[in-house]
Amino acid sequence: MLAGMKPTLKDGRYFFCTTNNKTVLTALSGRSLALFREDEGVALVLAEDDATLHGFDLSVPMSRIVLEVFSALDGVGLTAGVATALADEGIPCNMIAAYHHDNVFVPEPMAGRAVEVLKDVQRRASSPHH
Repeated sequence: MLAGMKPTLKDGRYFFCTTNNKTVLTALSGRSLALFREDEGVALVLAEDDATLHGFDLSVPMSRIVLEVFSALDGVGLTAGVATALADEGIPCNMIAAYHHDNVFVPEPMAGRAVEVLKDVQRRASSPHH
């Protein structure tokens, strides 16, 4: 899967937010890029406009990199390979595996470097000497 991934930086700034406010959840459930229920509250991944409108913390803007490869839900190694390569470069990431693609969220100032690192991982994984 590492050899076949095509890391693609998407436009926009995203914010990881959490709330238990039912009014806010009703307003954002259809707008959130991702939603996950945790014991402490509902985690949302919101575009900047929605996070701003509802008064969420905007101190950690994230960029979204989509790994344009079909990743099987029972596949092994993609998340570990990506997270390790980024960690080795000092780039924190939050991985969200969806149905069709894996999504990598990195701090916005590090997005360009993260894409370079992931493209390098892809090249190394697809080289015949790997």
